[in-house]
Amino acid sequence: MFDTGAPSIRMQRSHGAAHVVMGPRGLIDLAQRGSAKAMLPRMTAGLPEIVFLNTAGGLASGDRLSFGVDLRAGTRALATTQTAERAYRATGAPARASVALTVGAGGWLDWLPQETILYDDARLERDTTVDLAPGAGCLLLEMLVLGRLAMGERPTRLHLRDRRVVRRAGRVIHHDALSLDGDALARLANPAMTAGAPALATLALIADDAPDRLAAARAVLDEPGVTAAASAPPGRLVIRLLAADGWPLRRQINRVLRVLRPDPLPRIWQV
Repeated sequence: MFDTGAPSIRMQRSHGAAHVVMGPRGLIDLAQRGSAKAMLPRMTAGLPEIVFLNTAGGLASGDRLSFGVDLRAGTRALATTQTAERAYRATGAPARASVALTVGAGGWLDWLPQETILYDDARLERDTTVDLAPGAGCLLLEMLVLGRLAMGERPTRLHLRDRRVVRRAGRVIHHDALSLDGDALARLANPAMTAGAPALATLALIADDAPDRLAAARAVLDEPGVTAAASAPPGRLVIRLLAADGWPLRRQINRVLRVLRPDPLPRIWQV
């Protein structure tokens, strides 16, 4: 191979961070830079909404994206994303994303992002951390779609590190992690794993009375094409869902959310 002397091409990377601070009377502070934006639509009913957006259109090799919410004592809010996040094929270092959520005493946060779609050969590492003060609670949703299903794409290789940690007064009370690498996709086909379902989701309700809602949640886990199970360890309600496609998964999640929370669904992703 001949050395042409031409300089190597350095690909441009996307970096973005957005952070919102809210109190009982509304917005206190908003900081954003790069590809990360945060919008606060006018509230018509239910919780105040925070909508995050990645203007880069997705995550590629070496990208960095950070979203943050800080709710002061007694504040309630909902945070979501404007559209599905996409993790594209990566040829180098993984994209890294972080979500940092803080809820003050007596506060409540619904973190209900839209799904993350993982393209073939995507490389993504993401951490979601929630710090709850005494008397605070949260509802967390994570939806993953493996491949561009409408195009018939099923990934053969992925690198995914996805971790969610909830702490109360500094003590870990919920830890949920998913790791996929190489032949891990083949292992997911095992009936004891996901039986090959390419769309999966986890809902976690963290509140003292969360176990009391187990029966109501189970009663609506009946969407055709979706396999779901719910459990209620102390102080939590955890629901896991599998589907062959993202649309039945979303319909099932919508019905569960209507049972678990009194407020309207996020306006930006109602179906």
